[in-house]
Amino acid sequence: MKEPGLDKRHRDQATPKAGEIQQKRSDTLNKNLPKPIPEFSPLATLGTMRKKTGKVSEEAVRRAARKLRP
Repeated sequence: MKEPGLDKRHRDQATPKAGEIQQKRSDTLNKNLPKPIPEFSPLATLGTMRKKTGKVSEEAVRRAARKLRP
C-alpha cells in the first residue's frame, strides 16, 4: 500500500508500532538521499550524520546540519 508524501517509506501495520513511519536505514549514503545534505560528504552515512547532529529524522538532521557550519 503506497501512501503519498512518505518518500517511498511506509507506515508500520503491526500493533507495537502501528501508524509510525519507517525511518531510512542508517547505512544510506548522503549521495543516495533524494536531496543530499551539503554540509556532509557524499560518502557520509545517515547513521554518522545522526550521531553528529543528535537528531533522528532526515529532515531534523538537515536542519541541525545547517547550524553546524556557519
